[in-house]
Amino acid sequence: MTTPHPPANSPQHDPAPTSGAATPTTGVGSGRSGYLYRKVALHLADHPDQVLKVGEITRAIGAPSSGAVFEALKKMAAAGHATHHRNPHRFQITQAGIDAAGTLPPAAPRTRSHGSAGGRQSRPAPVPRPNGTLYHPRRLGRGWDVEELRRLRTQQVPVLLYGPPGTGKTAMVEAAFPDLLTVAGTGDTVVDDFLGSYNPVPGGGYQFVHGPLVTAMREGRVLLVDDATLIPPRVLAVLYPAMDGRGTVTIPAHGNETVQAVDGFYIVAGHNPGVHGAVLTEALASRFTVHLHVTTDWDLARQLGVPKPVVAAAIDLNADLAAGKTVWAPQLRELLGFVKVRDQLGMSAALANLAGIAPQDARDDVTAALSRYTGTPITALALGKR
Repeated sequence: MTTPHPPANSPQHDPAPTSGAATPTTGVGSGRSGYLYRKVALHLADHPDQVLKVGEITRAIGAPSSGAVFEALKKMAAAGHATHHRNPHRFQITQAGIDAAGTLPPAAPRTRSHGSAGGRQSRPAPVPRPNGTLYHPRRLGRGWDVEELRRLRTQQVPVLLYGPPGTGKTAMVEAAFPDLLTVAGTGDTVVDDFLGSYNPVPGGGYQFVHGPLVTAMREGRVLLVDDATLIPPRVLAVLYPAMDGRGTVTIPAHGNETVQAVDGFYIVAGHNPGVHGAVLTEALASRFTVHLHVTTDWDLARQLGVPKPVVAAAIDLNADLAAGKTVWAPQLRELLGFVKVRDQLGMSAALANLAGIAPQDARDDVTAALSRYTGTPITALALGKR
C-alpha cells in the first residue's frame, strides 16, 4: 500500500526531495559534490540530537538546491552515517557519522582563515589527557577551546576558568598543554607549595626542592592553579610578580634566590564560584585578562552514552541551581560516572547512585527530577537484605 504524500500546504510538506533543479552529485569527494557533502555532514554533526528535514538543512547551510542536499543526505544514510526517516524525509546523524565528520576536511565556504569573523573549522579529533582519557574539544570564539588556549598562551593572555566542579575545566587545560604542572588549591595551601621547601635526604640533612611555580618559570611550562579561590589571598600573592611585566619571583627560604621566567611560561587558574569558602579577590581577578565560563556540554554527554531523560533532568536541575532553587546539580563528571555505574550495575542502580551522591540538602531535588524525567521511583543506592 502506498502512503500518499501530504499536500503542499501541509505543515509536514518538505519540497526538498525533488531533484530536478539540481545537477546530480557524482561522488562524495569530487568537486562541488564533495564540498556540499562536507557542509551537510558537518551541519548534522553540529546538531546530533535533531531529526532535520531536507529543507531545514538546505536553508541552514545556504545551499542553492535542496535536491543536491537530499542526494548528499542519501549518501550519508547509505554509508551508515545518518538515519533516514520518511514521510516526510528527515535525517539524523549517527555516532559513526559524528566520528566521520571529525575527519572531514573543512568545506571551503564554511571555513575561513583563522581570525576571520564567523569562521568555523571542522571538528577536531578528541585530545588525549595524561590519564589516558579523551577530551572532546568545544567551540570557543572563532575556533576550538584547546586551540584557542594555546593561542592565548603564545600571546601571554592569562585565563581564569570558572564554573561548577565537574564541567571539564581541568580536562580542557590538560588537553591543551601536555607540559602542564598543577597546584591543587585548598585553604591549607602555603607559599612553599608554589616556591618549594627543604626536604630530608637519605643519610641526613636537607635539600631544597623547587616548587611547581619555579619549575614552570625555568622550563617555560604551563602552571594550572586549580581551585585558586580556595587559596588564602596572601598566599596567592606569590604569583603576581611572575604574571606581571617583571616575570620574576624571589624565594626567601632559599637565600632570596631570584627566578626569571623564560619564554613559554604561562599561568591558568580555575575557580568554582559555588564552592564554600571560595573568594575571588579583585587582585586575583584583575591578573587574568580572559574570564571563561565553563559549563557542561549536554550534547557531548548524550554522545558519550548518557540517556536523554537523565540529561534532561540534569539540565532542569542546573537551571534550578542558577536560579537559587537548589544547591547542587550533576555536571559532566557525574553523568559520565552514571554511565560507568549503569554499565556495571544496571540502570536502576545508576539512577539511585546519582541521587545518592548529591549533597543531603539537594538530594530530594535530584531524586524528584530524575523520577520525573525517567518515570522511575528512585531512592539513594543502598544494600538490600541478605
